[in-house]
Amino acid sequence: MKKLLPYLLMLVLILSACGGQSNEKSSAKKKDEQPEKITYQAESGPVEVPANPERVIVLSSFAGNVMALDVKMVGVDSWSKMNPRFEKLKDVEEVTDENLEKIIELDPDLIIGLSTIKNVDKLKEIAPTVTFTYGKLDYLSQHLEIGKLLNKEKEAKSWIENFKAESKAAGEQIKAKIGEDATVSVIENFDKELYVFGDNWARGTEILYQEMKLNMPEKVKEMALEQGYYAISPEVLSDFAGDYVIFSKNAEGDTSFQETETYKNIPAVKNNRVFEANAKEFYFNDPLTLEYQLDFFKKSFLNK
Repeated sequence: MKKLLPYLLMLVLILSACGGQSNEKSSAKKKDEQPEKITYQAESGPVEVPANPERVIVLSSFAGNVMALDVKMVGVDSWSKMNPRFEKLKDVEEVTDENLEKIIELDPDLIIGLSTIKNVDKLKEIAPTVTFTYGKLDYLSQHLEIGKLLNKEKEAKSWIENFKAESKAAGEQIKAKIGEDATVSVIENFDKELYVFGDNWARGTEILYQEMKLNMPEKVKEMALEQGYYAISPEVLSDFAGDYVIFSKNAEGDTSFQETETYKNIPAVKNNRVFEANAKEFYFNDPLTLEYQLDFFKKSFLNK
């Protein structure tokens, strides 16, 4: 028996070594199954991007989409940076499409922006760069595409389904309260201009008109629906104001029209049916902003 012990010990060691090698191969195989890069079908063609980006720069519009999918950003555009609700961007650098040196310093692994950004060819030399044409996709399809780009399509789809269901339910409650025929308009002041909006230009329009199916005043439908927005003078605001008005307000802009008799005599104003929101919080239609807008509408219309 004693003579057999060395052989048994050697056999155990050999089997252990084989098992170790097997585990190492299994681990290596698992790593191989998780690609470091994926190919995203962008508007301009296929682009090889990181499977799990960790240093994203957003040069326009989509910071909220990236944040909603829990992906780290190292640089964002000024409009996103000024949004009071985007507190997570506090320590993220503000960048532009012209400040290439700063972008290089931030060492991004992915750059996202609108198709109108400058220096795209130079940006592509720094990191994979993907651009989207504003309005080419509806607002939910846009989020889904960003989900695909960031390798988080499943998470994007889940959010979309939940948001549509919640918006529809809230819309039914609002219609039951204000009436099936009641109209809602969305206005915004910017500098010295005043605008009304159609159904796809952020400011909560997608929720009110597309998801909740609330009614747009005929004049707004006629002038703003196709283009998305329409500039008006305060003197004709009464022609565009619905039974309810959402006012996306720039406090630093010209709001003197609110002191005029013309404005004060608008039925929505007289009936306390004007709901004011901070324009800086209302500009976009990313998931974080949409959730805030939906909550705003519930509180405004339903006192929830």
